[in-house]
Parts: sequence; structure tokens; C-alpha cells
Amino acid sequence: MAEKKFKSLKEFYPYYLTEHVNTTSRILHFIGTGLVALAFITGFLFHDWRFFLAMPIVGYGFAWVGHYFFEKNKPATFKYPGYSLVSDFILFYDLLTGKQGFVAKKD
Repeated sequence: MAEKKFKSLKEFYPYYLTEHVNTTSRILHFIGTGLVALAFITGFLFHDWRFFLAMPIVGYGFAWVGHYFFEKNKPATFKYPGYSLVSDFILFYDLLTGKQGFVAKKD
């Protein structure tokens, strides 16, 4: 079976959401993405490059724990790194604003 190739972020994001249905995983993604944003702001404000180095470790660390232990799937980052990274921030915003819930809606 051929793997689906996504042509746009708009096409990819619904797939991304299907890979992020576990509540604990969504919470871990939210925490990790929030810490990435905080590390970026802190590194910028205090001119400390160590915060920038911590960003991928913190962000991916929380997300990958969510995938391996709770979602039981492989992160989309491995196949779609760009779309996945942007989708992490979209999901963070959607969770923050209530557009998405931490408990995923069942179709």
C-alpha cells in the first residue's frame, strides 16, 4: 500500500490530529510546545544560546514520550518534519483557544 503524500499543511493537519487522540499525549505536546516558546523568549531576552539548544530537546522530549507511551505510534516528525513542526504550534494554539480539546472528539 502506497503511503499518502501530503501536498499542503491544510491537507496534513487533519491527519496530524488523528495521530494525536490520546489525552495524556495532547497534554504532553501542549507542555512541550509551551516550554519551547518559553525557552525561545527566554533565550532571546537574556541572550543565552543554551535556551535555544534546549528547545528541540524539551519539545521533542515531551512529544515523543506522548507518542511512544500513550499514542503507541511513531511521531509524524520522522516522515513530515516541516508539516509536523508547524502542526505542533497549530495544535498548541487550538488547545489554548479551545478550538481543540485535550480530550479528542470521536468522529
